Amino acid sequence: MRRRFWLGYALVLAIAVGSIALALVVLDRETTTFEQRQQAEAVRSARQAEALAALSVGQLDSTAAFYEAEADFGRHEFDVIADSLLGNGALSATAFVPLVRHSERRRFERRYGFPIQERGTLGDLRRERRRDRYFPLAYAASDTELDLATPYGYDLGADPVRATHLLDARDSGKPAATPAIRLPLGGTGINVFRPVYRDGAPTRTVAERRAALTGFALGSFRIGDLATAALTALEEDDDIQLLERGRSLYGAPLDREDSASAPVKIADRTWVLVVRDDNRPGVGWPVLIAVVGVALAALLGALVVSWSRKEKMQELQRQASQDPLTGLKNRRRFGEDLRAELARSRRDGSEGAVLMLDLDNFKQVNDTLGHPEGDRVIAEIAGVLRSRMRETDVVARLGGDEFGLVLPHCDADEAEAVANEIASAIRDHVSSDEAVPPITASVGAAMFGPDPRVTMETLMVEADTAMYEAKREERGGVRMAGSRPGGALASGPNAVPDRLR
Repeated sequence: MRRRFWLGYALVLAIAVGSIALALVVLDRETTTFEQRQQAEAVRSARQAEALAALSVGQLDSTAAFYEAEADFGRHEFDVIADSLLGNGALSATAFVPLVRHSERRRFERRYGFPIQERGTLGDLRRERRRDRYFPLAYAASDTELDLATPYGYDLGADPVRATHLLDARDSGKPAATPAIRLPLGGTGINVFRPVYRDGAPTRTVAERRAALTGFALGSFRIGDLATAALTALEEDDDIQLLERGRSLYGAPLDREDSASAPVKIADRTWVLVVRDDNRPGVGWPVLIAVVGVALAALLGALVVSWSRKEKMQELQRQASQDPLTGLKNRRRFGEDLRAELARSRRDGSEGAVLMLDLDNFKQVNDTLGHPEGDRVIAEIAGVLRSRMRETDVVARLGGDEFGLVLPHCDADEAEAVANEIASAIRDHVSSDEAVPPITASVGAAMFGPDPRVTMETLMVEADTAMYEAKREERGGVRMAGSRPGGALASGPNAVPDRLR
């Protein structure tokens, strides 16, 4: 029984732990799926912005090739090229920045009608100034009408931020991008410089590229336009943030642990796009699974506890009414069953019998072989009695080597025959231990019926008295209460009723 209880408790624990584990697995899978989807959205959004920028940078390359082929072009040609650049990509503005030497400065100012705006320089830029080179803004165009006047003649080479990337583009021969800066034509964005070399000049080495440089094709990307391009690949409720070396350029700050990120590369520079999907899975389903599992485990646990208490009560009742050695009913239960049979016989007018049985000379078994062997003999005799009784009969061990039997719906002849059969079965029983001597039993029987004057106490006294009379007359005999001495013992097959044949 204890094993069943432990199995029940183990099942309760398994259901509770299993439901919690299942809830955690579901939550982990939902979170993993969401994070994978969010990462895919970030990559898709970054690629969208990157592709649009790459298209514009590619067009800027084509524009530089045009500038190289047309060494001397005017405003009209530039406007045609600018319309194409601004209408088919992400560029918000474009410009042409020529390389002007000091000896060419006056001619440049007369041709374009504005002076080169000189400013102080630093580092390499100062050395460039000492070599009398300028990078003024010659032509410029924007995709919108701005209130600000175009800063024609502004020397980009004198700008500490832009000049570094101008020189990088010149020396590498590839487009170079600035960090996010204030654009000359208004707004915050990124400048991309594409070097323009003399048509047909060698550009294999840095020195050759420096010698062949004639100017730069400039393209500007507004941060907001890049962000808008990124947003077109996302759901409406997604949030983005554009970072440059940890500095936020666009969008509200987003928790990197709760978001996904992907790089956005424009020319030779990389930014980070952070995407957060607001549809992060909640804990609703996992919590529901855990709650249902724990509730089921609690219900099962309550049932197991209730069952355990019931089993314990039944076990206590069994122990209170059962003889622990033989498994037969004990004296208390024998008295209860006898009272019940007396009440039933008064209701239906039936007869019954009470048999008291005591083993003869059993004390010698305990004294010679020991009490453990005596207990084993008692258990064997109990088995003999149990095998010869009906299910409705009551068999009990009253104590020591004394047994009691109640035979309901039984007349005097049948009771006497049953008593003789029991005495014979005990006498014929051979113990499994050869050292045990033959065992006999003396049996006394008393009848009861609907007479209300017969009580349990008087009935047991009569049966007990008859048993001792049988023991005095002849051990192993049977005595019916109220019969004359020597006249109660029956033998022969005709004395055995049909219920024992």
